[in-house]
Amino acid sequence: MITKLRKAYYGWYLLFVAVIGMAIASGVSFWVLGLYVTPLEEEFGWSRTLLQTGISISFLISGLGSPLAGKVVDRWGPRRSIIWGTVFTCGSYVLLAFTASMWEWYLYSSINAFFRGFMFYIPFQVLISRWFERKRGRAVGIMAMGFSLGVVLVPVMQRIIDDVGWEASFIFAAVILAVSFMPIGLFMVRDHPHDMGLEVDGEPAPANGAAGRTGGFGGLTVSEAIRTWNFWVIAMAFMLFFFGMFGWMFNGVPVYESYGIARETIALIVFAQGLGGLISRPAFGLLAERIPSIELASVGLAAIMAVGMTILLVLHGPMLYLAIGIFIFCWFIGSAGGPVLEPLILPKVFGMAHFGAIMGTMFMIETIGQFLVPTVGGAIYDITGSYDYLLVTFVFCLIAAMIFFALAHYIPNPRIPGPPIRFVRPLIASLVARTEPQHQFSNGARAASTNGAGTRELGGSPIESGTGTAD
Repeated sequence: MITKLRKAYYGWYLLFVAVIGMAIASGVSFWVLGLYVTPLEEEFGWSRTLLQTGISISFLISGLGSPLAGKVVDRWGPRRSIIWGTVFTCGSYVLLAFTASMWEWYLYSSINAFFRGFMFYIPFQVLISRWFERKRGRAVGIMAMGFSLGVVLVPVMQRIIDDVGWEASFIFAAVILAVSFMPIGLFMVRDHPHDMGLEVDGEPAPANGAAGRTGGFGGLTVSEAIRTWNFWVIAMAFMLFFFGMFGWMFNGVPVYESYGIARETIALIVFAQGLGGLISRPAFGLLAERIPSIELASVGLAAIMAVGMTILLVLHGPMLYLAIGIFIFCWFIGSAGGPVLEPLILPKVFGMAHFGAIMGTMFMIETIGQFLVPTVGGAIYDITGSYDYLLVTFVFCLIAAMIFFALAHYIPNPRIPGPPIRFVRPLIASLVARTEPQHQFSNGARAASTNGAGTRELGGSPIESGTGTAD
């Protein structure tokens, strides 16, 4: 058993730490944002609209910073991005613990959201996509388990917020991120398989010393990608899909509270809601390797999620817990592709060469929809006293996302350029050496070519000479 673990492809170890990192980072951020609404509202007397506008602004700042985060990851590698992103994110959580006014809430939330983009979502997506190609579907599906696994921190954060205080929860977030992410970045993460003399997917290195099948990254640049119809159709599909998905992740807690459900019960519901992702997301990732069109599969995911929200909207009055049960089941399936879709669709359409920058730019556009969610949700509640119209908005956005995902399937993909010349130069040199003329001697021996890359035969047996290979 120990021998097998030692011989295992290092990418699987990176995948394990990515799952842990995604779980911790999402558990102290995305999954618990709704838990802060009521305590901050009660302590400072802010309206729900003003309070949630601060979170909306932080989403916007995160989106605007995503292209920069993607370029940093492409240029300097996921490892450096994770290390420095962790340092500044932990510092921003400490600032949040000392929030005393509205402008501080806005500022510190924005700083936190900006640097969080450098430490976990984009760098982990790029890292795992670099280490896996043929097995990318199952790899990103397993990594997405981490996002679902973050719900295990919801009950913990809820107890800290309610029993100790919301300030203590921010300090807890800073500590747990520091003790988990810094060792991951410093001692575990390696930017590319070639850094360890390995090939992508753990396949054997080519015998002739040339670059492997997946050694170089080809693909469009950001400027080339945004000039295609594919980019904007996919961006609209993601923007609308995540408006519904992340919109519920943020507003789910306040919605349940508006139904009269106790906060302890809500924490368990959210826990169960995310727990299903531990099964559905790796299952979808494995299935994605066999699905002809991820875009059409995304149409189905959006449809199922829309059905669940419609049932919750219609039945939450007379049959509340039945409606919640059906919704959670639909959420299991509909959200299965959430963090999995981008690393499956974008490299296929635009290539891997600038994946981080393209995903960061795509994320900036997606955020246009996401950053409106807290403000829109708070305003709808302040005006109507319920979240019914917000659920209606989510359903219509998911239906629109279905249309754009279907269009993305039918639009031809752009031509992806090959990898840069530095990756194929060894292969070219090998081919040139094989085409150079060989000098035949009368005794049957062949002399090495002028560049020393040929072979000579003695007695009919090929013997390697110089740096060449036997014919």
